[in-house]
Amino acid sequence: MTKPLDGINVLDFTHVQAGPACTQMMGFLGANVIKIERRGSGDMTRGWLRDKPGVDSLYFTMFNCNKRSIELDMKTPEGKALLEDMIKRSDVMVENFGPGALDRMGFTWERIQELNPRVILASVKGYAEGHANEHLKVYENVAQCSGGAAATTGFWDGPPTVSGAALGDSNSGMHLLIGILAALEMRHKTGRGQKVAVAMQDAVLNLVRIKLRDQQRLERTGILAEYPQAQPNFAFDRDGNPLSFENIHSVPRGGNAGGGGQPGWMLKCKGWETDADSYVYFTIAANMWPQICDMIDKPEWKDDPNYNTFEGRVDKLMDIFSFIETKFADKDKFEVTEWAAQYGIPCGPVMSMKELAHDPSLRKVGTVVEVTDEVRGNHLTVGAPFKFSGFKPEITRAPLLGEHTDEILKELGCDDAKIKELHEKQVV
Repeated sequence: MTKPLDGINVLDFTHVQAGPACTQMMGFLGANVIKIERRGSGDMTRGWLRDKPGVDSLYFTMFNCNKRSIELDMKTPEGKALLEDMIKRSDVMVENFGPGALDRMGFTWERIQELNPRVILASVKGYAEGHANEHLKVYENVAQCSGGAAATTGFWDGPPTVSGAALGDSNSGMHLLIGILAALEMRHKTGRGQKVAVAMQDAVLNLVRIKLRDQQRLERTGILAEYPQAQPNFAFDRDGNPLSFENIHSVPRGGNAGGGGQPGWMLKCKGWETDADSYVYFTIAANMWPQICDMIDKPEWKDDPNYNTFEGRVDKLMDIFSFIETKFADKDKFEVTEWAAQYGIPCGPVMSMKELAHDPSLRKVGTVVEVTDEVRGNHLTVGAPFKFSGFKPEITRAPLLGEHTDEILKELGCDDAKIKELHEKQVV
């Protein structure tokens, strides 16, 4: 089967999550991904949060499928020469070391271009080159803070809150993948490679851009009417003082308020007393107001000027959500979702990780995949998020540390004697 990235050779010089997420996706698309790992230890996540002794952790396996691994000591002259040879044969080199680390290894962009002017050097860093903080190291939750996600997530009477989604790491890797694909396309036109960089701060901000929208609205109008803080005597700080936009000058934490322009909220369903995830997210879309009135048996609200426009109901939104919630007391979240669907109303259940792991539909469409692994045992991972009509990604297990070292050395032209010598010198 022809794959989108057949023939593309990728040097995976990454670790932890942001870089590996990017290169794994390239592997899903058919690229030949060679993961270069420190001799003797490899990617640090191989040992993180192990659920089984003596095998690679699920942290590692979930970000390193569809790759080959070579152990290499790049501090040795022979190791450095091997890396230079691999760069000459590669289309893409991906790294997410700390700022300046690659330069200190002797692989500046200028040196990499000398070795291979067609190679694309793709990097994930905490901050963009030229930013005042470009020298700082950044991890997942730090990026969520620096990119504006944490300040706008959570409830008004609590601290800034990080998301369970990897907005800093995996999100940055996906942004980097977009840049790499664009650079490959540009190379078809120019014949030359280039540097592609994604800053984790930028990738997070790209996903919270509607909050930047809200900041400009707030500065212009002094209020964000759809936020709970705009309703009199509804939102209070941790000391019990009422909150209002008279003393709010930056986009606040709005709990579960909808951010897309259509108000929404988490509503309890049957069983919420014992199941923390028995909720649905219900949206009051303006164009669906008549159907919502029919669904909740409030036909008189259709023509009532206090309810039938956003402006009319905005100061009563939380009261409306509370009333709607009373209609869900005898239905579970899946029944509510189907009920709302009968009226064409946007509504969805809160899915727990256990429910997602065992969802037959996700298995059927390849979003959740059981990976065959003869070493640690079969396990689940997230498959490719994109679906193609002419190609289905095949997910293969993550490599053992150095599993493909000899195989890769032979591809570089090393004979058996040379491979033995490199092992004896502890280069590989």
